[in-house]
Amino acid sequence: MEIPVENQRIRTIIELFCDGSENQFSKEIGISQPRINRLFHLDVRNGKYPVVTFDIIKAIINKFVGLSAEWLITGVGEIRKSESIPYVEHPESKEVVEEPGSKVFKLKTDHLLSRQAVPLYDIQASASIVSLFRDAAKEKPIDHISIPNLPKCDGAIYVSGDSMYPLLKSGDIIMYKKLAPSIENIFWGEMYLVSLTNDDGDEFVMVKWVQKSDQGIEYIKLVSENRHHQSKDFHLKNVKGLALIKASVRVNSMY
Repeated sequence: MEIPVENQRIRTIIELFCDGSENQFSKEIGISQPRINRLFHLDVRNGKYPVVTFDIIKAIINKFVGLSAEWLITGVGEIRKSESIPYVEHPESKEVVEEPGSKVFKLKTDHLLSRQAVPLYDIQASASIVSLFRDAAKEKPIDHISIPNLPKCDGAIYVSGDSMYPLLKSGDIIMYKKLAPSIENIFWGEMYLVSLTNDDGDEFVMVKWVQKSDQGIEYIKLVSENRHHQSKDFHLKNVKGLALIKASVRVNSMY
């Protein structure tokens, strides 16, 4: 049985960045050496190679800043980062081309770009995701992601939690376009990244479907894809940040 391509890419990274030393690599990313070593050997219990899990991928991206996240996740492009790719308009695009493992949520009014570099942020390392809405220029992305024929996006983050399962899973990457939090800017029934504060000033960040509320025009209803999560209504004054989800990327490890 051949070693999976995802595991092969880990071996390539070890050779390139750590001179082939699994010990050095494991210390660099904070993952035990035995766990890294097992990626390259068949598990005698099931005759398969272990999966390259999300925590390993994230640790590699965070540590090796010169490594292309796009190459690590999809195998597309070069292993080392290229310079930032400028926005290029593609007026002839009429359809969305979906790459393997990605979904594009396109509005009829969206203007597609043939190629763009979307900054990927680690919100756990940021002081607050609200800062991404206010002034993303002050936040340093951990990498950039490029998907052909994607509507213009302002950024990308990792998903956590299961409120949008099975459409989105924890560890997926979502790409968003920032909007001013007002009724006029909301496309009802679309998926949004929402930043909320309660009366005590606590901040909550979530991905939800945004629907009209029965409580009035100054309220919105946040609905989960996972039916085990109840819907909830919020006043617009509590909405501090709003971004329309344009696409998602999922890492599918192959056995």
